[in-house]
Amino acid sequence: MSTPTLPVSSASLWVAACGRDRLIRERGVAVLLPDAAQAALFRTHGDELYAVGNIDPFSGAAVMSRGIVGDRAGEPTVASPMLKQVFSLRTGRCLDDPDVALATYAVRVRAGVVEVCSRPGEAGV
Repeated sequence: MSTPTLPVSSASLWVAACGRDRLIRERGVAVLLPDAAQAALFRTHGDELYAVGNIDPFSGAAVMSRGIVGDRAGEPTVASPMLKQVFSLRTGRCLDDPDVALATYAVRVRAGVVEVCSRPGEAGV
């Protein structure tokens, strides 16, 4: 089964992921970006949206979207489902190994659709 590709605007580099109402709180979904990169998109209990790289830097597996969403001292986090390293959803930084980080992606909602910026670390256009 192939993954459908969603429209991306070349002017803004935003990729439509899904309707906001389709995101289950504290669960992630994988988003395929135009350059074949993958983002893991999360909606927290506080209704905040975050996107980080989907590739676990410790195992190399595309699993971060299946990670365990939590909180460490007020910092929203996701733990790898493989080896359980914990990453900040805000910064992508690994809280267990400060030399390792996930890419972070800007997220926005337009007309009820969650969009992810396809360039890591950018605020988008």
